[in-house]
Amino acid sequence: MRRPRTGDSPGITGVARVDRRTSILTDRLQAGEIAVIDHLDLDRVAAESLVGARVAAVVNAAPSVSGRYPNLGPEIIAAAGIPLVDVVDGDLFALVRDGDRVRLDGGQLFRGDRLVAEGELLDPPKVAERLAAARSGLAAQLEAFTFNSVEYLRRDQAVLLDGVGVPDLRTRLAGRPVVLVVRSYDYRADLRGLKSYLRENRPVLVGVGRGADALVEAGYVPDLIVGDLGAVSDRTLRSGAELVTAGPSGDDERLDRLGLEAHDFPATGTDEDAAMLLADSCGADLIVSVGSHASLEESLDRGQAGLASAFVTRLRVGPKLVDAKSVARLHHNRVRTWQLVLLVLAAVLAVLLAVAVTPTGQQWLNVLADGWSDLLSGVRERFR
Repeated sequence: MRRPRTGDSPGITGVARVDRRTSILTDRLQAGEIAVIDHLDLDRVAAESLVGARVAAVVNAAPSVSGRYPNLGPEIIAAAGIPLVDVVDGDLFALVRDGDRVRLDGGQLFRGDRLVAEGELLDPPKVAERLAAARSGLAAQLEAFTFNSVEYLRRDQAVLLDGVGVPDLRTRLAGRPVVLVVRSYDYRADLRGLKSYLRENRPVLVGVGRGADALVEAGYVPDLIVGDLGAVSDRTLRSGAELVTAGPSGDDERLDRLGLEAHDFPATGTDEDAAMLLADSCGADLIVSVGSHASLEESLDRGQAGLASAFVTRLRVGPKLVDAKSVARLHHNRVRTWQLVLLVLAAVLAVLLAVAVTPTGQQWLNVLADGWSDLLSGVRERFR
């Protein structure tokens, strides 16, 4: 990013990186670039990815806070000191192309000396004001959630209740623990906390969409990849994992090009929920969730359809589902063989020391010393 000097035009200058899919855009963002996105109700995961990419500014073609619910993303962007501008009028993606050098001054976006778009700068006070107003919409969102849950049950009852459409996998899940990785909230910390659990229990590793890339980045090889395969890197798809698409798949050409095949699983909820249903239907005895949402706000960040499927899926999976943070806190390392050997040696040494200080022990030590002295004398005589 180039900061303006005296005599320069005011504002922030940088290269524009443009993509309607924020999750794809963050993979190619460089520090100091200006992210141009189209993300209604900017969520926490997207915001943390943008902050992690160290962007100079974010320009959104959709309302970052629509008022439907208090979404978590804008507050994260504002707290990081990154300018966030909503440009909701006009076709921003027709006005700014990927790689253009642009300048953002307040709510105005320039390409060269030409003003190409004008929006509203969401500074921290304005973000706080909009989020406070959005909290009044929670009741309406929960009412809509009730309706969406009924619709989801009606639409997916064959999968939820009867297991219709569950693919015949070569990966054995029955009777085994499953670790299900979503590239979402705190997934890196969750994986670090599970290191000893993964090493000792050898669970089935399931990457949910880009969660498969998260597993590879952490040094693991996924056994199963479920969900949106279009967001997964070629390297990870070629890792040997079994592939399952959830819902309609539009990436068949890419799989053909890579020489890969995927099972179809007709679940219409989110990819995370489809993976949970698949693991449960295939007989997994425990499902450890990495990077999953926890609070009401995080659930609402997924959208109404996502909230409904999450609620119903968790009712179906029941006590099998455990959060990774809980597993990390409760899990204790198994006793290793070398630890047992050390313990036995320490016990034997303690007994010998205790015996050595008794009169009987002193007699034994004298006998041993005499025997050792005779042995050494015999050896010396032989070699003399």
